[in-house]
Amino acid sequence: MQVDPRGQRFAAAITSVVLIGVLIQGSWVLLACQALVFALATFLGLRYAPYGLIFKALVRPRLGPPTELEDAAPPRFAQGVGLVFAVVGTAGYALGITWLGIGATALALAAAFLNAAFGFCLGCEMYLLVRRFSPKKHSDREVPA
Repeated sequence: MQVDPRGQRFAAAITSVVLIGVLIQGSWVLLACQALVFALATFLGLRYAPYGLIFKALVRPRLGPPTELEDAAPPRFAQGVGLVFAVVGTAGYALGITWLGIGATALALAAAFLNAAFGFCLGCEMYLLVRRFSPKKHSDREVPA
């Protein structure tokens, strides 16, 4: 599946605003809602991501077609990374380990902001590193050397 990279930046911008709100309010409930957004994108795919649906319905028609598309796997992996940080942060806030909630939220915010402001997807880069260093799968027709 291919996705519009502008949608990923849009989602990262909304995520950044939500995470700033979490840091200001210290709200584990708001962070849990963001974790749900990450979970939907991670497990159901970017096609069902709430911020992506907003982009598709309200923003993309005003921008016109994209000049390029990108593979959905790296951004979907990035959503999973965001989910991990959001879950850890939610647990930190909910259990009264405020420093953990703040730290995990701040790291997720840094990654989201990099994508929103500069188009640099940290989770996507992590995906590429994981793929580079993961063992190669051989097809049935290949004979290992």
